[in-house]
Amino acid sequence: MSHGRPRDILVLGASAGGLVVLRRIADGLPHDLPAALFVVLHIGTNRRSQLPAILSSAGPLPAVWAEDGTPIEAGRIHVAPPDHHLLIKPGRLCLTRGPQENRTRPAVDPLFRSAALAYGPRVAGVVLSGALGDGTAGLVEIKRCGGVSVVQDPADAEFRGMPLSALRYTEVDYCATAAEMVGLLTRLACGQLPPAGARHLPPGAPRHAACLGAGGENDRRV
Repeated sequence: MSHGRPRDILVLGASAGGLVVLRRIADGLPHDLPAALFVVLHIGTNRRSQLPAILSSAGPLPAVWAEDGTPIEAGRIHVAPPDHHLLIKPGRLCLTRGPQENRTRPAVDPLFRSAALAYGPRVAGVVLSGALGDGTAGLVEIKRCGGVSVVQDPADAEFRGMPLSALRYTEVDYCATAAEMVGLLTRLACGQLPPAGARHLPPGAPRHAACLGAGGENDRRV
């Protein structure tokens, strides 16, 4: 994997317990981040959400509901709206009300797959706190297309299911705590070597055991 290539398409997926991590990431990102961020948080099809306002107030980057056909902008957080999958096409966004995936819409896998297809090695995919396994199949596609895969340390996640699934079934490149995530994503966006705190998992490493806190099969931390 080439560390010197900027990863300026950052796709993040989260479910239960993910809001706290997303706010922490938004809080720490620099105002001049040379990347666009795309966020899927499982919020249900009929629930009202203030997620863009929450993320905008947390840090320097503006967060907005994604709108169909709008151009991709660096330095902005594009958020999947309720009851719509967020897809990435070259240079623009696409919203669809296609079938639920992993029992939810929006889902993480459609975002990850579309980003991999549109931007290949420019993509970094990030799986954060959540139950079950949404995001795992999408990370496989990101890796297949030359992108970078990042997983929140299961020991640091309120719900471990999504990070554990990604570690178990994909070739994850980095495992990081919420505190380490900002520095890692900033450096990936700039094409720099990640900070030492984020654990680099070389090809062939035992993925499930590589993050020291990954033991335990429960989705929720106790």
